[in-house]
Amino acid sequence: MTFTRLFSTLCLVSLAFASVASAQRFDPVQRFSPAQDVGIDQRLGDKLPLDLTFRDETGTPRKLAEFFGKPVLLSFVYFECPMLCTEVLNEEVRLLKALSLEPGKDFEIVTISIDPKDTPELAAKKKQNYVGDLGRPEVAPAWHFLVGDAAAIRELTAAAGFRYVYDTEQKQFAHAGGVIVVGPGGVLAKYFYGIEYSPRDVRLGLVEAGQGKVGSIVDQVLMMCFHYDPATGRYTLAVMSVVRILGVLTVLAIASFVVRHWVRESKKAAGLRAATAGESR
Repeated sequence: MTFTRLFSTLCLVSLAFASVASAQRFDPVQRFSPAQDVGIDQRLGDKLPLDLTFRDETGTPRKLAEFFGKPVLLSFVYFECPMLCTEVLNEEVRLLKALSLEPGKDFEIVTISIDPKDTPELAAKKKQNYVGDLGRPEVAPAWHFLVGDAAAIRELTAAAGFRYVYDTEQKQFAHAGGVIVVGPGGVLAKYFYGIEYSPRDVRLGLVEAGQGKVGSIVDQVLMMCFHYDPATGRYTLAVMSVVRILGVLTVLAIASFVVRHWVRESKKAAGLRAATAGESR
């Protein structure tokens, strides 16, 4: 009786371990490793392959080089994404409302689908929705929604450091959220992660990528005071730069005071000499 009970217990334990092992083999969570397969790796200074061809929202084949004559705000999404992509695009709308820079004049916006099954018709619908949410129809020519084949998408995302994977069980893409500032000629300049982007940081990123051709004088001065931190994807105050600028301004202020004082005293002395000369006559 005791032997039978012990044997039954061992069988149950064996079955339990087999069930756990089976669950681990077929658990959907184990299909891919998010840490290895999904994320955004910075490729600062690298160039995107601008000879690749995509189709815009009208179905027209377009070389990427057509869009990168000035700084670009680049994002990777897919147009039937149930959640994250919507958050990224909604944040881009909020960002564009807050930016003082002008789309089309100062920079372009390029949104590329990572799903080769997405169509130009769907891209056109998404563009209409988000330009409508922005409430600025004049931005439409500067905001490009592109679709492409699997090979072009893979080559471009790999060059940008955008890692994603298709989840066959969930029938959707697993990917990270973020936007990338790309300089003229396709040079990867700045990465901003998540679904909330600081308008100040993105503006400074576009100004810096524009190499002095984008932004106001104030923006150029701010570039001297703030430093981009690749680890956080944010601009932080560059203390030493601020100290140097304050030092220069202090010297200029003192020099200005000395010059004004000298001019004032010179005029006063000239007036006294003229008065003395008049009395002597």
